[in-house]
Amino acid sequence: MHMDAKHRYSISARRMSRSIIRELLKLTNKPEIISFAGGLPSPQTFPSQELKQICISIFEDSPQVTLQYSATEGLSSLRDMLVDFTGRCGLPVSREELIVTTASQQSLDLVGKIFIDWGDLVVVEEPSYLGAVSAFKAYGVRFMPIPMDEQGIETEVLHSRLRELKRSAGSGVEYYQNMPKFIYTIPDFQNPSGITMSLERREQLLNIADEFDLIIVEDVPYKWLRYRGEELPLIGALEAGRRGASGAGASPAAPANPDGAAVQPVLPGRRVINLFTFSKILSPGIRLGWICADAAVIDKLVQAKQAADLCTSALTQAFAEQYMRRGLLEGRIQANIELYRGKLRCMLESLEEFMPRMAGLSWTAPEGGMFIWITLPEGMDTEEMFKEAIERNVAYVVGSAFHPAGGGHNTMRLNFSYCSEEEIREGIRRLAGLVRARQRGAA
Repeated sequence: MHMDAKHRYSISARRMSRSIIRELLKLTNKPEIISFAGGLPSPQTFPSQELKQICISIFEDSPQVTLQYSATEGLSSLRDMLVDFTGRCGLPVSREELIVTTASQQSLDLVGKIFIDWGDLVVVEEPSYLGAVSAFKAYGVRFMPIPMDEQGIETEVLHSRLRELKRSAGSGVEYYQNMPKFIYTIPDFQNPSGITMSLERREQLLNIADEFDLIIVEDVPYKWLRYRGEELPLIGALEAGRRGASGAGASPAAPANPDGAAVQPVLPGRRVINLFTFSKILSPGIRLGWICADAAVIDKLVQAKQAADLCTSALTQAFAEQYMRRGLLEGRIQANIELYRGKLRCMLESLEEFMPRMAGLSWTAPEGGMFIWITLPEGMDTEEMFKEAIERNVAYVVGSAFHPAGGGHNTMRLNFSYCSEEEIREGIRRLAGLVRARQRGAA
């Protein structure tokens, strides 16, 4: 072509970039490399024999359903199972408040599609999940990163930033055009940090959303993978409890603008949108997730999904539905917990044993999930170190990938769920050797 090809692409396409993690995985395919880079479940957790029997059964009993298109919302039988499952997690929903998706990455894309206009603000944790950043970025978003501490997102910082915005936000439609479209959070064992948001912060975040009439997108991929500590309620469940106390479907108080006039609430009912996935508790290969939200939001998500893929595979939905109906999911989750608890313990003990003692070096000690976040002293750049790490046959994800506004160059994310305990111990030994070599070079 005579003209620059990039001018033929849409603005959204020009903003797209390949996933850093997916590209890093290409570099770690050598069998001698111990990779802590991918957020991969252990293949030991895949229930292949059980799914094999289920597959035979559904092909014998209902091929006319499982090989056909399904409703965009998902198979009714699966949705009913998911209504029950989420209800037992303290999140009561109706079938009309739930849609099945082609895993949580599609959920993130659909949320971006129905809420984000070019130039809109979205609140994210810093660091934040790369998959969400990529999904929202394609729609022209501007990010408002809010720092985290050991209790999760720093709600005081968020409240201060929102108060500043509100002073000039205007009223009516203008208010919603100038305020963030939503707050995106992973409160349980956050990716990448492994941090769990405290109960107090969850309550504060919900209060902030009520005060400024904001939506909360609560991403819940790891909630069931808790290895120690007390289980905490979903933010969506806390909201449901408030609705139950004040009357089902009651609208929150609308925020007042600087002139004292109230604006109309953005949603008449629930403001928390919950994203769930089977990828971490059953198998990522079946590509299944679900969203729970206000029925009006589900309607828009259905319209957006119809334009994307019409419907999620009826076959894989039937796999999940039968797996749950046979009472196998809870046992699978417990087996995953036992396996991953040992892997997490092994990585933490290896870090304590092999990492040098130096100012500025620290790591998180998550209560669950799949990730540990390492912070190195200022001046150590994990991007610069990555090539040498590969030469030492160990891999990680550079922390800067999780900072949409820049920064995080002295951080890295480690995954502990995929490798064996022997590989974890050896991989941390290699990584510690790299850190120690950098320490000597900086001396």
